[in-house]
Amino acid sequence: MNTKVFVLIFNLVLLTGWLSAQTISREEMIFLTSEWKGERFPDGRPRIPDDLLERAKHIMIDDAWNALRNEGYHNQYESGWKMVNETLMTGRAVTAMYLPSRPDVEQKIKERGAKEGRKGNTNSWPIDTLVEGDLYVADAFGKIAGGPIMGSTLANSIFSKSGNGVVFDGAARDLQEIRNMPGFNAFVRDFHPSFTEEMVLMGLNTPIRIGGAIVLPGDLVIATIEGVLFVPAHLAEQVISVAEFVVRKDKFGFEMVRNNIYSTGEIDSQWTDEIKTAFLKWLEKHPELGTMTRQELDQIMSKRTW
Repeated sequence: MNTKVFVLIFNLVLLTGWLSAQTISREEMIFLTSEWKGERFPDGRPRIPDDLLERAKHIMIDDAWNALRNEGYHNQYESGWKMVNETLMTGRAVTAMYLPSRPDVEQKIKERGAKEGRKGNTNSWPIDTLVEGDLYVADAFGKIAGGPIMGSTLANSIFSKSGNGVVFDGAARDLQEIRNMPGFNAFVRDFHPSFTEEMVLMGLNTPIRIGGAIVLPGDLVIATIEGVLFVPAHLAEQVISVAEFVVRKDKFGFEMVRNNIYSTGEIDSQWTDEIKTAFLKWLEKHPELGTMTRQELDQIMSKRTW
């Protein structure tokens, strides 16, 4: 591509508004997440119910990962994080994409942001959009020195708005102070005493890449000491239900094996009608684990690969 053509395309991108720190249009958001049939935020982002966010805190990420794999979703997990503490987090993804800055682009983005009423540096703009239950996820291209897009002040703002922490493919600062925030956690590539330099926010609530994972606005984020899983909103309830069943199945199996009622081979393969009936009767005696119908059990077992 010659220089004149590149400049023409670049200017068209600016004029059409694609190169912007704004969210994608509501229509585009709905198009990308069209499998989601539930409630949405005004901008079109899927609004996973609060009760699912709470249920997701009590499942095993391994089981959720496997449930996603069964549905053909192979690029939803990323590991290798540094954390503030071991607090587990679940939430609805608010996404941000950063790129290395260049003066002409950053100037235009900040001018556009000022007209829209945005304040401060661009790394504060995603925080202004957060609501309770959101989880701020940012692609900061792994930048460490000159890369922290959050310090203790912004961390306090994030927590006050969302009740959650962050997942950054990049850096944060002020670790000693952030550790004094009960309930807050940050999953980052590293901590560094520098501050945001030569970076600009290029996408807000757009699809992003976090390591080897793709993340869409509204995805269910499950962040644990093992790693972070990004569950498409339309699969959140299904994945949680399957993972909840695995917890129940394991508890049932442990008890049956200890009491020599069934063998490990019987528990760890497709269940007979006899075992299914025994499981449902056992579950009635453990209401703390929830309820299941025979139809729900058969449906989950039909896709069993665990």
